[in-house]
Amino acid sequence: MQFSYSNPTNIYFGQSQIAAIAQAIPIDSKVLVIYGGGSIKKNGVYDQVASALSGHQWQEFSGVEPNPSVETLDKAVDIVKKNKVDYLLAVGGGSVIDGSKYIAAASHYEGDGWDILIGKHQVTSAVPLGAVLTLPATGSESNKAAVVTKKSTQDKLSFLSSYVQPKFAVLDPDAMKTLPQRQLVNGLIDAWIHVCEQYLTKPTNAMVQDGFAEALLKNLKTLGNDFDHHDSDTWRANLMWNANQALNGLIGVGVAQDWATHMIGHELTALYGVDHAHSLAIIQPSLLRNQIECKRAKLEQMGKNVFGLQQSADLAEQTINYIEDFYHSLNMPTQLTEYGDNKAVAIDTILHQLKSHNMLTLGENQSITLIEVEHILQQALA
Repeated sequence: MQFSYSNPTNIYFGQSQIAAIAQAIPIDSKVLVIYGGGSIKKNGVYDQVASALSGHQWQEFSGVEPNPSVETLDKAVDIVKKNKVDYLLAVGGGSVIDGSKYIAAASHYEGDGWDILIGKHQVTSAVPLGAVLTLPATGSESNKAAVVTKKSTQDKLSFLSSYVQPKFAVLDPDAMKTLPQRQLVNGLIDAWIHVCEQYLTKPTNAMVQDGFAEALLKNLKTLGNDFDHHDSDTWRANLMWNANQALNGLIGVGVAQDWATHMIGHELTALYGVDHAHSLAIIQPSLLRNQIECKRAKLEQMGKNVFGLQQSADLAEQTINYIEDFYHSLNMPTQLTEYGDNKAVAIDTILHQLKSHNMLTLGENQSITLIEVEHILQQALA
């Protein structure tokens, strides 16, 4: 293991913690509050944020969509530049937080903000950012990653920068109370696959990372099996904290990481509007079966330590079946059905997008070529 690890985000976790914003943001800051479709005005979060910012100078920007688009976010960038905003507060789920990270970086750049996503511009500074999480899933509230879509070209790309990692994040489980069941399931599956992308690779003898990853998977499995009690304070709090820990960077240090499921899944979302978590559940089982030999050791480890299976010649195959059954138990499909009338054309379109994004080899071994992606898609598309 060789790594350097730091997570500077200050976490305020628990009920009524939104009030901590008052002290977390410097009082002389000009704040832009960024949120999505307005659900925060129905569940009381907006009023709590407004109360906490009563001593600050602030304004708001709404309308950040799921899978945030650069077309929408650039409007906020203009507001930040015009009004000399010097602090951003993202109030929402991963999409709002990711979008706010883009706004933070693009506001310190005079060119086209999309340059950040295509690697033409390296971020060297950004507007400071805080977050109030309302939908646990991505862990974006305490990491340096963001994913943004360009609607005009159906591109969905990501960037990493320590400059956009939130200075603080408020995780109040009460903010989840009005979420639809679909979004709770999406959040749970998203967190599960985040863990898998850092765990289901190859043995590294990293005892802490493996043990912590397995604990998170067992926790998420328990929450999934106990989904009927999702309206309890305990259930909400545990999902919120597990989803955060799944992608705050810790379980990924010093170990091989995959992320091919995400890269292919992003194309399904950009092209066909599939929910992010749905795209992952659709791709992952087929990808695991395609890559089973190089992932066999970790699949067997997961089968024994997460699902409680016994060693056998087909343990890896059983583990994949158990993963897929877990998704099905939450009514999460593992095949894409809405991609148009022609499966071959859909596959060619996805492959073309991956090629245009220079994603010619994926996975921890770079063994998932476009030929392998085609095989994966043959199974993943109904």
